[in-house]
Amino acid sequence: MPENKPFLSKTEEQEIVAAIVISEKNTSGEIRVHIEENSTKPSMERAKEVFHILNMDATELKNGVLFYICTQTKSFVILGDKGIDDLVAPDFWNSTKDAVIEKFKDGQYKDGLIKGIIEAGTQLKKYFPYDDETDTNELSNEISRG
Repeated sequence: MPENKPFLSKTEEQEIVAAIVISEKNTSGEIRVHIEENSTKPSMERAKEVFHILNMDATELKNGVLFYICTQTKSFVILGDKGIDDLVAPDFWNSTKDAVIEKFKDGQYKDGLIKGIIEAGTQLKKYFPYDDETDTNELSNEISRG
């Protein structure tokens, strides 16, 4: 990624938010994206902190999913909450993470995130289907920054 180019343009960010909205129509799960330039902590540790800071651990069904990116360290983590982890296989997120990273390697950050977000919605639908009558959007769909 060139130093002077932002990780995502405003238009790309809007497309990612639109993908979150679409995915959350498949599932009661809550999907967030967090991007930060740098962190001195290991990426999984920092992703867990951000998960808590964003109140993702406060959803009713414990079914939040965080896409965490640290641009300087080139770190990427997909972190699911306890409600998801209690139901799925330990390698549940691996194929989604691999698909995102494959796009990232080609500099296609927006496309990678959208692919992962859509896949997350599809996967979560199996365990946490969307219900028009009871589901509410518990968390913001906007990209957060650290």
